[in-house]
Amino acid sequence: MASYWKGPVKATPDYRNILKVLRREKPSRPTLFEFFLNGTINKLIAGPEAAARVDAGEIDWMGLAVLAYRNAGYDYANVQGSAFTFPREERHREKSISLNEAPVITDRASLNKYPWPDPDVADYTRLDTYAKLLADGMKLIVWGPGGVLENVISLTGYDNLCFMLIDDPALVQELFDAVGSRFVRYYQRCISPPAVCAMISNDDWGFKSQTMISPADMRKYVFPWHTRIVDVGHKAGKPVILHSCGNLKEVMDDIIDDMKYDAKHSYEDTIQPVEQAYEQYGRRIAILGGIDVDFVCRSTPDQVYTRSKEVIARTGCRGYALGTGNSVPEYVPQENYFAMIAAANEGK
Repeated sequence: MASYWKGPVKATPDYRNILKVLRREKPSRPTLFEFFLNGTINKLIAGPEAAARVDAGEIDWMGLAVLAYRNAGYDYANVQGSAFTFPREERHREKSISLNEAPVITDRASLNKYPWPDPDVADYTRLDTYAKLLADGMKLIVWGPGGVLENVISLTGYDNLCFMLIDDPALVQELFDAVGSRFVRYYQRCISPPAVCAMISNDDWGFKSQTMISPADMRKYVFPWHTRIVDVGHKAGKPVILHSCGNLKEVMDDIIDDMKYDAKHSYEDTIQPVEQAYEQYGRRIAILGGIDVDFVCRSTPDQVYTRSKEVIARTGCRGYALGTGNSVPEYVPQENYFAMIAAANEGK
C-alpha cells in the first residue's frame, strides 16, 4: 500500500489562513492545526539534516518541531516562549502521571516557603531563535508551561486541593492568584514579538464526565485569570486559543461569552465528537482539530483519511482547522497521522 506521506509539502505557507480560521472565516485552503507532534515524527518529517542539527546542538527539540511543522504543511509552528515553569518535585511517569504524587504546597506554611518563580527572569530570546527557522509565510503560536488549574493541582495534589476548597478557601484564592498572575506576565512577555501571531492557553479542566472542580469554583478561582490571559492577546491584536481536555459542556458559555476565547481545541468522541461540537458552537467560536486520538490509533489509514475529508467537507473549513483531538504522541501510528494531514494537504 502506498504511503500517505509524500515528503515535505511544497506549497508556500501562509499564516493568514490560520488567522482566518481563528476569526471564524474561510481560509484560502484547508488548514491544519496541531498542539504538538512527538519527537520521533518530528525527526522523520524534518528530515535527517535537521535531526543532525539537533544532535550537534545547533537547534533544540522545539527548533526541530518548527522545521517539522513547515514540512508537514502547517502555516505556523507552536513553541513555548521560555523555560519559565513552577518548580516542583519530579513525578513518576509511565503512560500517565498521578494527580496526587509529590505535592509541595499543602498549607499556608508551605505556601509561604514556596520559591515562587519570576516570569521576568526567564529568557524569551528563544522566540527570536525559532523565528529565524520559520519559512517565509509562517508565524509562531506560543503556548505555556501548563495552565493555571493544572499548575495549582500539580503544586497541591488534586485530593488536597479538593479538601482545601472546603477547609481554607482564602488559601486557595491566594494560591490561584499567585499562579494566575505569573501566567499573565508570562504571556505579556511572549506576545509582543512580530513573529508571534497567536497564543495558546493550555490548561486541562475536565474529566470525561465533568469539570475537575465545580463550575462555581472554576468561575471563582480559575476563569478570572483566563479572562486576563485572553485580554493580553486581544490587547496585542492577536487571537487566543484554549486547549483544554475534558467535558466542558457546563462552562462553554463562559469560554465563549465571558473569557472570550477565539478558538477551542481538544475533543473526544466519548464526550462530544468534533462534528457535533462544530454544529453546536461553530458559529460562536472556532473549532480546532477533533479527529479523536483513539479513533486515529485504532482505525486504518484509509478510515482516518475518509473521516478527515468528511469533516473538511462538512465544515467548509470556515472557522475550522483539521487535526487530532489532542496531539500526536508516540503511540499514534505514523501512517494514520499522515493519512489525516493528507486530507488537507492534497494539491499543496
